[in-house]
Amino acid sequence: MEQQKLEQQPIIIAMKGHPGTGKSTLAHSIASSLKCPLIDKDHVRDSTQSLQQTLLLLSSPPATAHNLLNDLSYEILFQMGSTQVGLGLSVVIDSPLSRRTHLDRLEQLAAASGARIVIVECQPNDVSEWRRRLERRGEADGSSWHKPASWPELERLVEGQTGSSAGLKSLEEEKVVG
Repeated sequence: MEQQKLEQQPIIIAMKGHPGTGKSTLAHSIASSLKCPLIDKDHVRDSTQSLQQTLLLLSSPPATAHNLLNDLSYEILFQMGSTQVGLGLSVVIDSPLSRRTHLDRLEQLAAASGARIVIVECQPNDVSEWRRRLERRGEADGSSWHKPASWPELERLVEGQTGSSAGLKSLEEEKVVG
């Protein structure tokens, strides 16, 4: 009886990691294999470009517009996830999951719906390849206007999330030394 209850319990598979680490590729593969919905934060954020342009025209500081629409994107992501698990469906959520508040919100969603959470953290094995992939994507993909397109942009993003880009620098040094 307990085993049957566990099998019927929805699972939230949440991707975690910096841009360019393979989260989306893996998320698509997992969702396809498990035949469950995939909710991608980037798809939501991509849809806010006209809102960001309007906010900027209304003299909102760029950082304010970015933060407001990023928070809105996460709220939509979690609402969509809540709907899916409320229907008894497992779901794959593709986002960086870079802030503690996002993890807390995900835990609240799971608790409210009786779902289990599996966090899949993507980390690069080869930092130089990660850097090449990120910069190549930045050159080729105009639809990713809100994503870092260069290594310095990624460093600024990480610094904004953690207060330091030392983590990226130590990864680079580790790969050079090791």
